[in-house]
Amino acid sequence: MKGLLIVFYVIVQILIGLYLSRKIKNEADYFVGGRRVSFFLVSFSLFATWFGAETCLGSSGAVYENGLSGSRADPFGFSLCLFLMGFFLAGKLRKRNYLTLADFIKDRYGSLAEKLAVWVMIPSSLIWGAAQLRAFGQILSVSTDLPLDLMICFSAVLVITYTVLGGLLGDIYTDLVQGLIVVGSLVTLAIIVLNKIPDLPAIFQQMPADRWKILGVGESVWERLDRWAVPVLGSLVVQEAISRFLAARNPREAVRACHAAGGIYFFTGLIPLLLGFIGPWLLPGLADREQFLVLLSQRFLPGILSVIFLGAMISAILSTVDSILLACAALFSHNFLLPILGIKKERTKVVVGRSAVLITGLIALAIALSGNRIYDLVLLAAAFGTAGVLVITMFGLYTRLDSQRAALVTLVGGLVLTPVFQLVLKFQAPFLLSVLSCVVLFVLSAWLAGEKPGRPRFYQENR
Repeated sequence: MKGLLIVFYVIVQILIGLYLSRKIKNEADYFVGGRRVSFFLVSFSLFATWFGAETCLGSSGAVYENGLSGSRADPFGFSLCLFLMGFFLAGKLRKRNYLTLADFIKDRYGSLAEKLAVWVMIPSSLIWGAAQLRAFGQILSVSTDLPLDLMICFSAVLVITYTVLGGLLGDIYTDLVQGLIVVGSLVTLAIIVLNKIPDLPAIFQQMPADRWKILGVGESVWERLDRWAVPVLGSLVVQEAISRFLAARNPREAVRACHAAGGIYFFTGLIPLLLGFIGPWLLPGLADREQFLVLLSQRFLPGILSVIFLGAMISAILSTVDSILLACAALFSHNFLLPILGIKKERTKVVVGRSAVLITGLIALAIALSGNRIYDLVLLAAAFGTAGVLVITMFGLYTRLDSQRAALVTLVGGLVLTPVFQLVLKFQAPFLLSVLSCVVLFVLSAWLAGEKPGRPRFYQENR
């Protein structure tokens, strides 16, 4: 039954990609759905893109092992990130009809800053994509008893194939179905599991005090702030989410979609958190915490529901990883390759974009096979180089400081400072200190270049 389900998912995804590939006429169709996607579809696509392996497998496993302190990224941090994305980014960026965030950086800081931003943003997305591929491989390996590496390779081939064909429009339509399956399956699992527990209040009463602490045991204030800053600020300017609201029909719907997606994400994400919290009483002594949710469904759900839940986990992962491959491909082809090659024909641009999906997919596969845990890959992706991109984006949107020198210095600073603070100096809050350092770098560099702060140019243009 499980094997048939996997085959069914493969066939459906490829058929959807084939059907929608006929509607792709230009680069905007391929990467932002022609900017004609409804509020409802954008909302569920944002939710499905964000709600991936780190929530279904990584976060529930982290809570299983560490209690509530393992849940700061999911659902609290990442849902807050979606709300902030709506408040600060969605309306302003959608109003300008950009294809990528790098287009905005080019407008504000020049083509050199655009190219550097591309090479800062792509590694972060690739690491996140690798986490999703590894999660997909974990599910398939547990379900089929086949080797993990083989299943990771299979998952990569599947995702690359249908993403190359359907582009963002194909992803968005499948995201709706996948998102509904995820929400329905998690709710069903929670109801059945909780109904089979004879005395749930007694479990909560016996819970060690350390498992109730959301801020972590023995952490300093700086460590706690940093653990929150990584999911909230580190993911605010990722292309895979930005491409979703750039596909909305207008700026107002882009903003509303971010807020709706944040709400759906938060309430749905509470379910893996709850199950992971009581997990040691449900499935004690697990050697691999990342398999907790899959093993829980196999134990508590009857046959057909267990198969459907497996499909939900596959759905959550597929809807995230295809977005990541498209995001990387858009940055690589639109902002790097096409300007260099001087390609003007829209159909040729689509071919280059599809080739970029293939290349980025193979790189993500190599990272997924490296052996790092899912949750560790996700947190690494959120912190990798994003401090500089975050700072220049916010200064670009909300001030008139548009010095190219300041942008370049800040991007390099964000790329270097976080690993130096974390691995060399071993500071307690490496990412947060990197963000603050990038703010100082930007202001000082702009001041040395003779720039003075004022109202943003976008404010004046869009009044």
